[in-house]
Amino acid sequence: MAGMALLGVRMVLDTFKQALDKVKGVQVKSYGQLCSIARALDVVGDRWTLLIVRELLIGGALRFGEVQRGLPGIATNLLTQRLRDLETNGVVAREPAPGIPGTPTYRLTERGRALDGVLRELLKWGAPTVPEAPSDAIFQMHWLSQPARFLLADHRPDEPPIVIRFGTFDDGFDLTAAGTIAVNPCQRDVSPLARVAGPGPVLVALLQGAMPLPAAIAHGVDVTGDAATLTRVLPAPQASTNVPGQYI
Repeated sequence: MAGMALLGVRMVLDTFKQALDKVKGVQVKSYGQLCSIARALDVVGDRWTLLIVRELLIGGALRFGEVQRGLPGIATNLLTQRLRDLETNGVVAREPAPGIPGTPTYRLTERGRALDGVLRELLKWGAPTVPEAPSDAIFQMHWLSQPARFLLADHRPDEPPIVIRFGTFDDGFDLTAAGTIAVNPCQRDVSPLARVAGPGPVLVALLQGAMPLPAAIAHGVDVTGDAATLTRVLPAPQASTNVPGQYI
């Protein structure tokens, strides 16, 4: 009897192993629906995926470590898998890094860059929740570059172009006002008229128009150079921190 019981256990284990091997062989998860929303989520609906797209939209072509640095908390093997899936689906292209043999860079394809509009709508939708973020929420300055593209405007377009630097080369961006607003990673050959640093929640309130510049400075924002330069691009202060309508 004991032998038969042992045989039965082995059969169950073998069946389980075969089923597990089949699951491991499935590389693409799908909702299996004939719906463009479901089909899009098949590609970008996994956790971390759209944040990877965010990093590549901000930074352009990035090495693996540079992508990972902008995603605190992601496991190395998970990032590897997400990049592989995005490459398979034509969202990301992997190319050799210039001057660094054996080291790839990752960049968005044309189809990947088309997700810019999707992230813009997520910015609008998520803006009212930002003031309610936990006090220990992580902040990186370069993340602010995307809201800055839509929240700020050149209020004196007839004046010569200016560059304002937020943060540093390690974590920041250059904002150019030249009739329109453009943001780019910090450029070493550019001399900004002003440099801005400070706590994330205060900077978000400043860019949303929820806090005037003098109050932001009183709450820890540091501006070196020509502080008046900021008035050229900042929105007029609003009565509330929830101003998603500014993302027009």
